[in-house]
Amino acid sequence: MVSRTHPPTMRQQRLPLARSGAYEREAYVEGRSNTEAVRVVSSWTTWPTGCLVIVGPEGAGKTHLARIWARDANALVLDRQAPDISSATGRPVLLEDADQGVPDEALFHLVNLAGRMDTRLLLTARRPPLQWETTLPDLRSRLNTVPVVEIEAPDDTVLEGVLRRFFRDRHIRPPETVYPYLLSRMGRSIPDAAEIVRRLDEAGDVGFRPVTRTLARQILEDTSDLFE
Repeated sequence: MVSRTHPPTMRQQRLPLARSGAYEREAYVEGRSNTEAVRVVSSWTTWPTGCLVIVGPEGAGKTHLARIWARDANALVLDRQAPDISSATGRPVLLEDADQGVPDEALFHLVNLAGRMDTRLLLTARRPPLQWETTLPDLRSRLNTVPVVEIEAPDDTVLEGVLRRFFRDRHIRPPETVYPYLLSRMGRSIPDAAEIVRRLDEAGDVGFRPVTRTLARQILEDTSDLFE
């Protein structure tokens, strides 16, 4: 046992992570970077063409927003590499990473279905449809006119919100000074937030130390690979 002059600051014993459900609406943090996307996606019953593309960088929250919509709309979630088009008629459809390789004929059929027979199509992508590769001229013409809404890289409001959620999931209550310190130095994505919280949690457990600004500084200095 390590001798201490003063009683140590106690850390609560690690408990299993609280995961009440993936992609919950209550866990989605809104800010300047995603407010417009939330508004447009929420009005899905009035999409003029029945189709919408959410565009944004990796780690911006596209999947979370899309999965909230899929649950609310009772949408079919398709595998982009082998989409089952036969099951897509007459119901909302979600297809993610549409710019990462979807069979041209399948995507053309889905876009054509959008807006017909109660079908709605939500796509997510990192690049706008104008930049997607296709050898099918008819699909190219459709993609050129598909409505797009953008999610930007998370702003400070969103990042602070997800940091608080990740800390809460791990039963950690850091001092308020930790948040502005991390926000000014961490990577600008939700996975970055999850990773820094994970490393802080593990470093605190190893030395039985509270998560403070001092520990945050040590982690950021000792792990130069964290946000490269």
